[in-house]
Amino acid sequence: MTSGYLLVSHGSRDPRPEVAMQQLAGLVSAQMGNSQHQVGIAALELQPQPLHQQIQKFATSVDEVDCLQVVPLFLLPGVHVMTDIPEQITLAKQALGENMMINLHPHLGSHPGLITLLSEQMATMKAETTILLAHGSRRPGSLEPIETIAARLGAVTAYWAVAPSLESRIKDLVAAGKREVTILPYFLFTGGITDAIAQSIEKLKLQFPAVTFQLAEPLGASAELAKIIGDLIDT
Repeated sequence: MTSGYLLVSHGSRDPRPEVAMQQLAGLVSAQMGNSQHQVGIAALELQPQPLHQQIQKFATSVDEVDCLQVVPLFLLPGVHVMTDIPEQITLAKQALGENMMINLHPHLGSHPGLITLLSEQMATMKAETTILLAHGSRRPGSLEPIETIAARLGAVTAYWAVAPSLESRIKDLVAAGKREVTILPYFLFTGGITDAIAQSIEKLKLQFPAVTFQLAEPLGASAELAKIIGDLIDT
C-alpha cells in the first residue's frame, strides 16, 4: 500500500501561512524520503473548495497512491479537529470509494515534542517571566491544554481573544515587580494575529518603559516541526 500525505491547516486570508505550509510540506517530504508530490497541503476554511473536495483533488493528483494520511496542523483539539475535519473526510471517502483509504492522524498539538520546541525557544530568550500567548476560546475546557503547557514550561498564560489579555497580564506582572518579560506566541505561523501582537507589544513598551520585552517567533516551518509531523504519521 502506497501513501500520500496531506497536511491540513485552518486557512487564512493572509498569504504567508500558505507559503509556510508549502515549505513545511517540503520539509516533511525530505524528512520522510518521499518524492515532493506525495506531500500536499489543504485548508479547512477560506479556500475556493471545501476540504473534502481538496482531499479528492489531492488523491487523484498523486501517482500510484491508494492510501491518504491526513494530519491536522491544529494546536488545540477544538471543533475543527473533533468534528469538522472528520466530517469532511467522511464526505471524501464517499466520493473516492473503496479504492482509496484515508487515515486521520492525531492533531499537531497532541504531540509532546511541541513543548520541547517551546522550551528551546525560551532558553534562547532568558527573562524573569515568560507569557505563553494563545488565541483562546470561550468553549468550556478549551483553555485547559494551554494552562497545562504553560505550567510545564514554567510560564504564565495570556490570550488574544479572551481574558486574561496580554495587557492585563503585563500589568499584573509589572505590579509584582517584574521587569523582563518574554512573550511566546502559541501560533503556528506568522500572520495577521502575530502582526497585531507585535503592534500591541510596541504600545506596551511605551506604556511600561522600565520593562524589557522580548517577542519570540511563532513555531514556523522547521525541520524540528517536520519531524514531529512524521511522528504523528507513524502513530
